[in-house]
Amino acid sequence: MTLQLDRRLLLGAGAFGLAALATPGVAQILTARGFTHGVASGEPAANSVLLWTRYVGSADTKLRCEVSADENFRKVVSGGEAIASPAHDNCAKLVVAGLAPGKWYFYRFIAPDGTKSETGRTRTLPVGDVDRFGIGLFSCSNMPFGWFNAYAHAATRDDLDLIVHVGDYFYEYEYGHYPDNPMAGRPIEPRNETVTLADYRLRFASYRLDPDLRRIHQRFPMIAQWDDHEFANDTWQGGAENHQPDKEGDWSVRRAAAEKAYREWMPVSDALYDSFQIGSLATLFRPETRVSARTGQLDFGAVMAGAAKGGPAEVAKALVQFRDGPWMSQDRTLMGAQQEAWLHKGLADSAKSGTRWQVLAQQVVMGSLKAPPQMADLVPATGDPKVRQVLMAIAAASKVGLPFNMDSWDGYPAARERLLRAARQADCNLVVLAGDSHNAWGSELSVDGASAGVEYAGHSVTSPGYEAYLPSVAPADLAKSLRGANPGLAFADTSRRGYVSLQMTPEEVRGEWHFVGTIAQRTTAGTTSEGLSVKWNERRFAPA
Repeated sequence: MTLQLDRRLLLGAGAFGLAALATPGVAQILTARGFTHGVASGEPAANSVLLWTRYVGSADTKLRCEVSADENFRKVVSGGEAIASPAHDNCAKLVVAGLAPGKWYFYRFIAPDGTKSETGRTRTLPVGDVDRFGIGLFSCSNMPFGWFNAYAHAATRDDLDLIVHVGDYFYEYEYGHYPDNPMAGRPIEPRNETVTLADYRLRFASYRLDPDLRRIHQRFPMIAQWDDHEFANDTWQGGAENHQPDKEGDWSVRRAAAEKAYREWMPVSDALYDSFQIGSLATLFRPETRVSARTGQLDFGAVMAGAAKGGPAEVAKALVQFRDGPWMSQDRTLMGAQQEAWLHKGLADSAKSGTRWQVLAQQVVMGSLKAPPQMADLVPATGDPKVRQVLMAIAAASKVGLPFNMDSWDGYPAARERLLRAARQADCNLVVLAGDSHNAWGSELSVDGASAGVEYAGHSVTSPGYEAYLPSVAPADLAKSLRGANPGLAFADTSRRGYVSLQMTPEEVRGEWHFVGTIAQRTTAGTTSEGLSVKWNERRFAPA
């Protein structure tokens, strides 16, 4: 029998000394007082920005916030008050207004006893004509896999104005599962899988002790959206692959707990989806594609297994029926009808207003990715037979035109067509940002035979890519095979970790995938970059 204890109830009962305090990491988090996790800012507008901190007192604590144009706070230009309450895990947020557009500001929080938080730096969005704007794109940061060197590298840069995090900010798994052999010096709490509100809060608290994650929050405003692992693997509206109701309770309870902790710990508002105007240069849309309306993921593996007794011909027939039926169904959606209508209208309004670029900062890969027919041949005959079997199944699906990742937009082709058609009809210059897959992809998006935009899909901060599952395959060979099987795939890297940055001008967007030299130690040495550009009104990548 496993005894599960709610940490807040333990705290209220004064029983921590008998339970969680026996674990050093938990003790460090739960006994800390005062300002415990630095500062953060997010969701900037032209005249306002949301500010965050955490302060642990004996009860509800009123904090004062100051915003200044200089780091020494000689002239405070804005501020306000916020309550750090145990009801919200002692996290405090407020929106400060009255700021000038396109300006850097410094901010801090002050406790009733006069102690001060770290000083943070943030920036408002510009108005009018904008010559240049820099964005850093991040996803998939699994602490036990290694060091967050991608955050560290970006935090030193002076050409970024905004950080966008498209999810998998942390992972829900128990310690010792994914990875099976955690890296030394990268512990997480709690050690069990996150299921309850207390679990999710403690996992956030554990991650936010990382100095490089803390630093990037301190240096830049962030626009963030969850993906699946902030809840459980392969989340959809009605559940998740990594949620077992018979053991872990009702999904709606777990989902509510995860969402509450996210909104407490992240510099975000309560808006499920939103858009942000970067002067006349760009409109950045932040949709929600995971928990609010997503239809459950399909599984062509189950289709193949069900037809396997009939031999290869029956398997192929079943796959064709699956392709033409469930996979192409018009009612399959990631966002739901209401959000789709909001996004389609927003794209049209942005283009009609003369805004140069329409940026869609969302969670999962939009470009179509099918396996090369010779996929199984990439693994030597002496390789893992289970891996070869999986690759053969993926290749068989590919032969009838099916992609291999049903959790991405590839699993929702009708919804993707609706979105790209709306963007094309509105004459948008669409730039899609994505994460989730752990691999780096640069894709040219099309609909009805016409170019619709480009996608910069980011690789992970630490989570492993295909190199972990195909160790005998040279990454360059795999990338070449994938590009050959997918005409719209302009760039692929399946073996390195890092982040993406965009430099936007009215005439061009230049995106670069930055690859850190290692995640096995804390260093940014050896970071390299590769990039692609898209010219305005071209809707496809310029020749390299």
